[in-house]
Amino acid sequence: MNWTRVFYIILVIGLVSFFFSQLLFGGSAADVKPLTEVASLAAEGKVAEIVVQENDLDITLKGGASIVSRKEPEIGIAETLKNLGVPEAQLSNINIKVASPSQWGGWISILGTLLPLVLIGLFFFFILRQAQGAGNQAMSFGKSKARMFTGDKPTVTFDDVAGADEAKEELNEVVEFLREPEKFISLGARIPKGVLMVGPPGCGKTLMAKAVSGEAGVPFFSISGSEFVEMFVGVGASRVRDLFEQAKRNSPCIIFVDEIDAVGRQRGAGLGGSNDEREQTLNQILVEMDGFDTDTNVIVIAATNRPDILDPALLRPGRFDRRVVLDRPDWQGREKILGVHTKGKPLSSSVDLNAIAKMTVGFVGADLENLVNEAAILAARRNSKQIDMLDFQSAMEKIIMGPERKSRVINAQEKEIIAYHEAGHALVAKMLPDADPVHKVSIVARGQAGGVTMYLPEDDKSLMSRDYFKTKITVVMGGRAAEEIMFPTVTTGASDDLQRATKLARAMVTRYGMSEKIGLLTYGKKEELVFLGKEIGEHRSYSEEIARTIDLEVRKLVLDAYENAKQILSEHRDKLVEVADLLMNQETIDAPTFNAVFS
Repeated sequence: MNWTRVFYIILVIGLVSFFFSQLLFGGSAADVKPLTEVASLAAEGKVAEIVVQENDLDITLKGGASIVSRKEPEIGIAETLKNLGVPEAQLSNINIKVASPSQWGGWISILGTLLPLVLIGLFFFFILRQAQGAGNQAMSFGKSKARMFTGDKPTVTFDDVAGADEAKEELNEVVEFLREPEKFISLGARIPKGVLMVGPPGCGKTLMAKAVSGEAGVPFFSISGSEFVEMFVGVGASRVRDLFEQAKRNSPCIIFVDEIDAVGRQRGAGLGGSNDEREQTLNQILVEMDGFDTDTNVIVIAATNRPDILDPALLRPGRFDRRVVLDRPDWQGREKILGVHTKGKPLSSSVDLNAIAKMTVGFVGADLENLVNEAAILAARRNSKQIDMLDFQSAMEKIIMGPERKSRVINAQEKEIIAYHEAGHALVAKMLPDADPVHKVSIVARGQAGGVTMYLPEDDKSLMSRDYFKTKITVVMGGRAAEEIMFPTVTTGASDDLQRATKLARAMVTRYGMSEKIGLLTYGKKEELVFLGKEIGEHRSYSEEIARTIDLEVRKLVLDAYENAKQILSEHRDKLVEVADLLMNQETIDAPTFNAVFS
């Protein structure tokens, strides 16, 4: 039974009853006339009838009006009026009636007296009950919030994780130790106390931890780093102790701490001093992982995408001995991941997972799962029974460039400017050998862009050359160059292109040593607050003369690329016009249609 709800119901009923009694018995108290006034009216012959109910008088005047009054106890109203000077002749003309007392009056009076006392008693009763409940809750406040999975019926195994073969090999040793610890102990080997999984968001760190538990068949405690820390001092450390006590009782087992950077940041960087709640929690984790009482088969697996801000004490041998990197998968890994996510889905014979894997450069596991889901949604929207290749292509374009905004209305002049702008990007990319191939060109608005040109790299690139960067800047400046060639004035449509070009050029000069004047040095040190884990600016560790040289080099790179783009577009002006005309007529052209212009 919900006693709180019962209390509120009783409280409402009591308040209603109290106000009802006040309405019946106390509402007319302000209108009670004194007996002297009643006697004056009776002497003047204006009183027609008096109804007596105990000491209350209900008086009806000859005009039809009514008033109320009260008499003295144990004295009749006739005698009272006579004593107040009312002549007997006038009294004989007044109809005096005596009404029987109300059977509810006494009870309501008693209720009006006792109800406040009852309500006060109930109020204190529930206050004490709530305090007792809060005390019980406070006693359990330091208990761990980790969710335990027994491992008897694993839902995720290594077969469900694709594209991370090296990480599987590293973690397979953990699985073997949990299965057969004697094999390692007999050789004097010590299993790693902790495994830190590092990688960009969406690469499958959490899924890999679940797979380790599923393969080993041992209990699995899962908790997030932010669940340790509360506003009350000491709660986080208490939860850490409770978590490890539970793990020791169920050993061998695995503790998985997701997003450990929430509690494992470097100590001494707190804004409010070094002895804050987060650091106490971290200290307790350090003690539990490698303190005096650590002779247990409990393995801690943690995941983060910010290993640079973790406390060095966490990363030393004896705590997180191993660092397993789950990086972005290559095209072979992406094909395997697509195979996992498309398992059991009705795919058309036109679907080529290898081709999709090559088109999705830079996608991580979460992106690929989302791609398959979006393709299935698009197929269902078409009332199709199968997912075909067109659905995957449309889903990929939606994820990369945003959904189409076909309802956006633009005038003919803006449509022409956007068409030439996008045609300029595509034409420059076509004429430069190092540029990524054009996949699709569209003047249909997507996201915040009025039009888009989509490129698909032919293979994964981990090393970028200076020529590739120059080509990329030239392609980016192709839109602005096309506007200048074809129209008498330029627009704001190239603002994002200018930012991207400037950023690339500055990175070439200050980070990659790709400027002859600047040389093989890096300039500008990123400053960040470890406590916040966020860059707050760049420290200029160079002179004003170097800063001017950097600005001149960046400007030269961008202007050279712009002039190169203008030259290419001027030499192939007829192709530029042809591509722009296709865009104005069809709004979107794919790679075969675009390449047919140059055949």
